[in-house]
Amino acid sequence: MGNKRVMVPASEVDLTAVKYIPENIQAPHLTGFWFKFFLKLVEVPGIGSLIVNHIKNENKFDEKLKYTVIPEVPMFKPEFPPQEPEPAVVSMEEDAKPEDRVELALKCLPEYDPSSNWSGDATASFRYWKIRDYAHAYRSKFTTPSMARHFYAIEEFNNKYPAAPLLISFDPDDLRKQAAASTQRFEQGNPLSILDGIFMAIKDDIDCYPHPSKGATTWMHEVREVKKDAVSVSRLRSCGAILVGKANMHELGLGTTGNNANYGTTRNPHDPDRYTGGSSSGPAAIVASGLCSAALGTDGGGSIRIPSSLCGVVGLKSTYGRTDMTGSLCADGTVAIIGPIATTVEDTLLVYSAILGSSPADRIPLRPSLPCVPNFSSQESLQSVESLHLGKYTEWFNDVFSTDISDKCENVLSRLSEKHGCKTVEIVIPELHEMRISHLVSIGSEASCALNPDCNDGKGERLTYDTRTNLTLFRSFTATDYVAAQRLRRRLMYFHMEIFKKVDIIVLPTTGMTAPRIPPSALKVGETNLQVSGNLMRFIIAANLLGLPAVTVPVGYDKQGLPIGMQLIGRPWCEASILRLAATIEETCAEPKKKPLQYYDILKGN
Repeated sequence: MGNKRVMVPASEVDLTAVKYIPENIQAPHLTGFWFKFFLKLVEVPGIGSLIVNHIKNENKFDEKLKYTVIPEVPMFKPEFPPQEPEPAVVSMEEDAKPEDRVELALKCLPEYDPSSNWSGDATASFRYWKIRDYAHAYRSKFTTPSMARHFYAIEEFNNKYPAAPLLISFDPDDLRKQAAASTQRFEQGNPLSILDGIFMAIKDDIDCYPHPSKGATTWMHEVREVKKDAVSVSRLRSCGAILVGKANMHELGLGTTGNNANYGTTRNPHDPDRYTGGSSSGPAAIVASGLCSAALGTDGGGSIRIPSSLCGVVGLKSTYGRTDMTGSLCADGTVAIIGPIATTVEDTLLVYSAILGSSPADRIPLRPSLPCVPNFSSQESLQSVESLHLGKYTEWFNDVFSTDISDKCENVLSRLSEKHGCKTVEIVIPELHEMRISHLVSIGSEASCALNPDCNDGKGERLTYDTRTNLTLFRSFTATDYVAAQRLRRRLMYFHMEIFKKVDIIVLPTTGMTAPRIPPSALKVGETNLQVSGNLMRFIIAANLLGLPAVTVPVGYDKQGLPIGMQLIGRPWCEASILRLAATIEETCAEPKKKPLQYYDILKGN
């Protein structure tokens, strides 16, 4: 008795009474023998239900869902109100050829002379080679796609670190054929686009023919045949990109560290004793190590932004529905997107321009505005940065594992104010705990629904221990839980749309901690550590649950030399605005980049 709670309508919530409550996830951290023993218990009927229900009660699942009257009607996928047009942008046609969109994006970039980097000072600070550097090298015949060191570097890495693979599927013969075709196009003076000859990796839950899509499992390819590229991959291929293979990931995307006991755990290039973050672990690491200029990942719960932040690169999660998910393992969900990871905002923008375009099925219900890219070459672009109002929820912003993170991000806000006149506005975001639960029930129910047929057919026993542990929790969610979570989604969408009437972009750290150490015992059997997951996902969830665009950009390093990322969350369909601000931060506000411990200089070979 007395458990019932009644929420007032979202429009009547008194924001002055909202108090920030730090997250405190109650769950055991287990690895090795005790992890295996725990899994055996939770998979036993009866006993397992008692354990799972105890964990849910400790984390107030029933209090927030079953015992609460939520007045809003459910929102089963993101619904966006009409948005004001973005300033200083160039619009693109979704149905245009990808190479034409890339060419248009290229014209919007600031002037850049790649030739200056070939005779530059060898003692200058570290920088990554841009896509425009590779294009210059190919056109100037300094090298060719066939002569580039990617082949040798990837094979050298695989031989040197066999237990920590970047790629799950790699076909050297197919790679050489792609490179030869690109080389021939350059010899004939007909490259397809600025992306021609650019080496890119594809996460293992996105189809890239002829490679299988395993989702980093040992069996998915047995029940799901890949017959053609995913739509996003086919768009890259039409631009001439060279696709090196399928990148490692946390199994089925159901984890935030990148741990994978099936194929080996990808290591962080800045410190091989630490995780990359997940689930797009391989894509972020292969880009950060210099082996690829860009990669495609998926992001249903920070899976692009978390590893990008921990590895010191740029990762874009676009608006839900902005990119066509056809041909990915998470195509039918309501929280995930396919997006680019690259070393610079500029390169992220070029790849994004190639892959964007909603699916025909999404255009009617979502009504996407025309995709846009920032026009950096216009004077209005600088003025639009100067007029930005940035929303900051200070108590949440400062809730980090190490103050190095909040301090670095605060320094960026100070520089944006001093150099560009940006104004920081204090905001309050209610019901953050409810948001985390709503997202977990949504993504967990969708994953469980997709996997249950194969798991019940005997494949479930072949999943890793942490995936099985997560699925045990997910299967405990009821239809009532799911509907309640969607009611919360509508409330949270209202709160955020009200915030965006006052600010242009919400600014946050990307993660609540830098790259965590890998317990040696976790390499063989995995681990469950929801406290680490909570730290990594603390600032991530709104963009997935509500479908908002978000980008992480590197801003500095902690005292241990580990990368720190800052996250920018924008209004629906306003990717251009967050990319413009990310480029401004990258150019004028972030610390100089440090060369990762595991880095390959593909163009100069040193």
